[in-house]
Amino acid sequence: MTTLPPGPSTPRLMQAVAALTKPGRGFSRARERYGDAFTINSPLFGRALVISDAGEIKQLFQAGADIADNLEPNLGRVLGPGSLFALAGDEHRKQRKLLVPPFHGRRLAAYEQIMEQETLREFATWPHNRQFETLPSMMRITINIILRTVFGAEGAEFEQLRDLLPRLGKLGSLLAVLPVPRVDWGRWSPWGRFRLMREEYDAIIERLIAKAERDGDLDNREDILALLLQSRYDDGTAMSHRDIADQLLTLLSAGHETTATTLAWAVERLRRHPDVLRDLTEEARTDGKTLLEASILEIQRTRPVIDMVGRRIRTDQARLGRWTLPAGMTVLVSIGLIHQDPALFPDPQRFDPYRFVGTKPDLYQWIPFGGGTRRCIGAAFATMEMSVVLRTLLREWDLAPTTLPDEPWHSRGIATAPAKGGLAIVRKRTLLDQHATRSADAPTAS
Repeated sequence: MTTLPPGPSTPRLMQAVAALTKPGRGFSRARERYGDAFTINSPLFGRALVISDAGEIKQLFQAGADIADNLEPNLGRVLGPGSLFALAGDEHRKQRKLLVPPFHGRRLAAYEQIMEQETLREFATWPHNRQFETLPSMMRITINIILRTVFGAEGAEFEQLRDLLPRLGKLGSLLAVLPVPRVDWGRWSPWGRFRLMREEYDAIIERLIAKAERDGDLDNREDILALLLQSRYDDGTAMSHRDIADQLLTLLSAGHETTATTLAWAVERLRRHPDVLRDLTEEARTDGKTLLEASILEIQRTRPVIDMVGRRIRTDQARLGRWTLPAGMTVLVSIGLIHQDPALFPDPQRFDPYRFVGTKPDLYQWIPFGGGTRRCIGAAFATMEMSVVLRTLLREWDLAPTTLPDEPWHSRGIATAPAKGGLAIVRKRTLLDQHATRSADAPTAS
């Protein structure tokens, strides 16, 4: 017998509008009224169970693919049938196995120099002592890093993808949270425009693949496109060009907008916490990174750019904690709610990076990258990227604190960004500042 908790009774469309226009607030109010689990009704998922209990989340993430697997309302249509977001079961496992090596160990370390180069290139354009939005700048940094490390793009293809991918990603992010219309209006509809952009993207990727195969120097390349062209499944077969295109677009979607948005939130948070900003600035002038790493964890806890991840129940009468669920039921894990659970994070509304100094978060409680077999495959890449960008910012610029109110949350479709774009005022550190830093770091004579 199915057992589900109660939930909001407002019409489905009103729940969807509230989710897009007031991200996070609806779930917080529902938790206050119904507890850590409740049932919602949305145009995209239908009737869905929302959970935020750590034990039930762990059980869901540890469940086998035969019990709870891929939740794929629209992402598969946006990213393509070969995307990790579209695959389930053995097909997902086979593709993920090929994508893991580029994001770990020596391969990952090889990308750090590219990240710093692109960060310095963009920071050179920043205005001095004048307020500006950092989100567009962070978007440019992350797109350029992805084009070089993931796509291996340069020359004409670099410029074409740099123009196309932000537009493709922005429209795809919106379409991923909207129902697919029953009537196809062709190029005059959002889905029609997206298909045209996707065809343009596929043509560019095909040219990059042809160029890579023609050059015949894949062994000496570090970019992920080259690695995927050389990868083989267990039976010795290669990935199809279409699957490669789908996976590259998946890596873009998982690592471009979300990382850039977290960096804009980092600016927004640090400016409002001058004590933390001061300590981070001092640490950045040395080789230390303990507080920086803790701050990235706390930024993602307090301002997760993705509010929920989910699974589709595959078996009838599946048990999940207190609940018995029918086959086909959607289960949504609220990242925002578990990150604000005072039993897990005391005084959860307080921005306090020091809570993570000397400790690692429980990956079933701190879940900005999702969890289980579907945890974001580029989590380590994104974390290193954020570390490089913020370390460079703190070393090269003085970031002005502010007493302005917190920036509201703004939904961009999949990601939730600071409504004012992560406003900043910065001053370039002078040679005198850098000399003073070196002097402070130098050992004193005894």
